[in-house]
Amino acid sequence: METAFAGISGAVIGSFLNVVVYRLPIGQSLVKPRSHCPNCQTPVAPRDNVPLLSWLFLKGKCRHCGETISARYPAVELLTAVCFIAVVLAQGISADLIALIPFTAVLIAVTFIDLEHKIVPNKIMAPAAIYGLVTAVAFRTDMLPELLIAGAGAFVFFLVAALIHPKGMGMGDVKLAGVMGLYLGKLVIPALFIAFLVGSVVGIVLVMRHGMRSRKVGVPFAPFMALGAFVSMLCGQQLIDFYLDNLR
Repeated sequence: METAFAGISGAVIGSFLNVVVYRLPIGQSLVKPRSHCPNCQTPVAPRDNVPLLSWLFLKGKCRHCGETISARYPAVELLTAVCFIAVVLAQGISADLIALIPFTAVLIAVTFIDLEHKIVPNKIMAPAAIYGLVTAVAFRTDMLPELLIAGAGAFVFFLVAALIHPKGMGMGDVKLAGVMGLYLGKLVIPALFIAFLVGSVVGIVLVMRHGMRSRKVGVPFAPFMALGAFVSMLCGQQLIDFYLDNLR
């Protein structure tokens, strides 16, 4: 029952995240106008706005003008549904979900925005930080010191990295690291390790395929951070335990 609800709510929220990903970077309102076809500007009818199903039923095309609808829309909806289910299964029904489910949505929105626009918007980071602090105080009081220390530590660590190597690390990544700490606590450590590991592998592959000229092409780092954060929500503590056990 809980997983079904998580999946359905994830698909619905994923539909809204599509609006965020498209409109927020270009300064458009998230509320008005209502969803419409980018080509013919016809408002999308409720029957054509059902997450996942409408895109499949319409075969990925606008009902009115026949223009192709990007596969990104159902992809975001499906990804959000799957991620919500995974977090619920990993965390169980607990107060932590009040923080972690919205945080998962933030990670998905940031990932797609950074991939397309190479920015991590303050309009997402600021509310996410505030919400993280509020939920920490209200629902995660036993973790509050850990969350604050992790948020500050991750922020400072990335800030130093950005100051040393500004071309390799943006301020958006610095803010995202701080927000990750506010939600993950000590689990931000494996999250950032995974981000650097996967980012390094991707960088090596790009150099091998395209030569040294690929180093001049900026690769968004927020998607790697989001991946690390998501993995840490699922099994971050197990990764820490595995590491510590192998030190003994």
